[in-house]
This record gives sequence, C-alpha cells and structure tokens, in this order.
Amino acid sequence: MSDQEKPLLIKRYASRRLYNTETSDYVTLEDIAGFIRDGREVQIIDLKTGDDLTRQYLLQIIAEHESRGENVLPVNVLNDLVRSYMVPGGGVMPQFLQSSFEMLRESQSKMMENMSAMNPMSQMPGFEAMQAQQQAFLKAMTGGLSGKWSGPDKEEEEQPKSKEDLDEIKQQLADLQQKLSKLN
Repeated sequence: MSDQEKPLLIKRYASRRLYNTETSDYVTLEDIAGFIRDGREVQIIDLKTGDDLTRQYLLQIIAEHESRGENVLPVNVLNDLVRSYMVPGGGVMPQFLQSSFEMLRESQSKMMENMSAMNPMSQMPGFEAMQAQQQAFLKAMTGGLSGKWSGPDKEEEEQPKSKEDLDEIKQQLADLQQKLSKLN
C-alpha cells in the first residue's frame, strides 16, 4: 500500500499538539484540512491512550470553517444532522450522506472520463491545458470532497511550475480560442 493510500498518522500529545509522523513536525488543524483537501486520508490518535480522535478533529475543522463565515452546510442540513442524532440508532442520515458523497465522486470521475474519451476536441492543441484547468476547477468547487479524488493522479496531472509554464498554457488557450473562432 502506497503512502497516499494509507491514512496519514497524526499523533496528539498530552500538550494537545498534533504531530505528523511522516514529516516529523507539528501541524495545525488548518494543515490537516489542507492534507484532506489534497486528497489524503488522516487518522488522529491520542499518543497516551491510543484513542482514535479523527472524528472529533474533523468536526472541529468543519465548525471552525463555519464559524469564520465559510458556510458550506445550509442551516436546514445542520438541523437535519442534529435531528438524526436524536433518532434511536442514528437514523439513515449517515448512510445517506456516505452514499451521496460516493455518487458525487463517481459523477466527477465519469465527467472527467467523458471530457477526454471520444472527444474530437482532444486532438486540438491546448486541449490538455484546458482539461487540466477544468479538473482543477472541479476540485476547487467540490473542495476536494474526499480523500479518493477521482481526477488524475498527481504524477499524471500537469501542474504549472513556473511563469513560463503559465505563459505557455495561456498561449495554448489563445491558440485554441482562435481555432474555435475560425470554425464558427
């Protein structure tokens, strides 16, 4: 199992500091949120007791984002979540949410496949750059909803690394727009 497939182990010390076992340094909740947005699963354990604290910290990350005005969950959804805790046995809410996110990930995957498969535009210069931008846009719009991002692997995905790369992508897009306008 590769490092990207197994959860990143974060240990919580008695001082409540969080320690990244892979990089051997301390991390914040915002760092952990970043790992998750980048598609990495995390597991947070208490060093002394061995208790799994992952759920507690993930809820804390959500609560902090919501309290800063980054409202992702509408009030009616929050009300439904609270109601689901009042139902004996937890109700169907956890299974519903899990299924909904799985369907969303599958839809993203199919959409990305359809963008490249059997698309006559895929032969045009600059298409790869446009596709990479669309993939980045989708990931940004969904906030990297899961650790199992269905887009391309990081090795396959072309990330602009310099101003020259960005200039090249801009030029390719300009060329593509020019060719599309000639087709009309």
